[in-house]
Amino acid sequence: MNEMGDAAKQESDLPAMVETTYREAVKEAIRDALRRDDRVFLMGEDVGRYGGCYAVSKGLLAEFGPERIRDTPLSESGFTGAGIGAAMAGMRPIVELMTVNFSLLALDQILNTAATVRHMSGNQFGVPLVIRMATGAGRQLAAQHSHSLEGWYAHIPGIKVLAPATIEDARGMLWTALQDPDPVLIFENVMLYNMTGRLEGDAGAVDIDKAAVRRDGEDITLVTYGGSLWKTLAAASALEGDNISAEVLDLRSLRPLDNDAILTSVRKTRRALVVDEAWRSGSLAAEICARIVEGAFFELDAPIGRVCSEEVPIPYARHLEEAAIPQTPKIVSAVKAIFGKA
Repeated sequence: MNEMGDAAKQESDLPAMVETTYREAVKEAIRDALRRDDRVFLMGEDVGRYGGCYAVSKGLLAEFGPERIRDTPLSESGFTGAGIGAAMAGMRPIVELMTVNFSLLALDQILNTAATVRHMSGNQFGVPLVIRMATGAGRQLAAQHSHSLEGWYAHIPGIKVLAPATIEDARGMLWTALQDPDPVLIFENVMLYNMTGRLEGDAGAVDIDKAAVRRDGEDITLVTYGGSLWKTLAAASALEGDNISAEVLDLRSLRPLDNDAILTSVRKTRRALVVDEAWRSGSLAAEICARIVEGAFFELDAPIGRVCSEEVPIPYARHLEEAAIPQTPKIVSAVKAIFGKA
């Protein structure tokens, strides 16, 4: 076969790419899980007839029926507890908690039960439960629907905490999470649901343990996750104009943190900035900074920087909301300050 023939054959061997959205990728992940395993079911407020508060589960009730797409009463603690019991009894429930703010009503079930059962039972029982929820700001939903509390959950031993930032991860993390013998929480940033992109037609499960370098760089490491990834990548592109080569590390998993990936990147670039949509005080950003100091202090050429949300309840007014959370210009300014160019 000639070169053109070889190229055509190689191209035909590649999986077809499809145009999709983050929302549709999450839905396809749920649909795939329901088809793969009869023990999987989705449970939460308005996930059935309404189709989910962000339309993620729209159409799944008609496809799979009320036994597997279950609308629940407004009782986060109650149906999260039911999910824990179902998981311990051999099922593989997916519990949807709408927004991270509402998840606090189920915090006792998550922290005092799901996260502790394996430890307290002497490894006799686990809770193979997946809990999904929306997080983050930017949709003018005001303070009680817009916070970023995933860092609080990353504080808790006994659970895993994931933050898919790409369409590939939105499609692939769920099935891997369902195979985990312990509880896994998945945080989906509200600003990503409408994001479009191309995905391999046969895309499937991805690992949930490792961070990913989304952009190579030489001068500074920008550590981030979730909805802040795309603002951080835009900042890295803008910094090229100032001859600053920024590496962007997407954490993907917030608990456990991929310590090796963080330190490997920082040891290469010798500078670091953490971008975190949560509040600065007591944040995941603070934990990452501490780990960098513990593991790479003598290899740093400058103090570590942080860009976090302002320490206020997230405002409703659009201009105030935008001012309260990390934005690309803030990230660019913070990086320039580290280089003494602000």
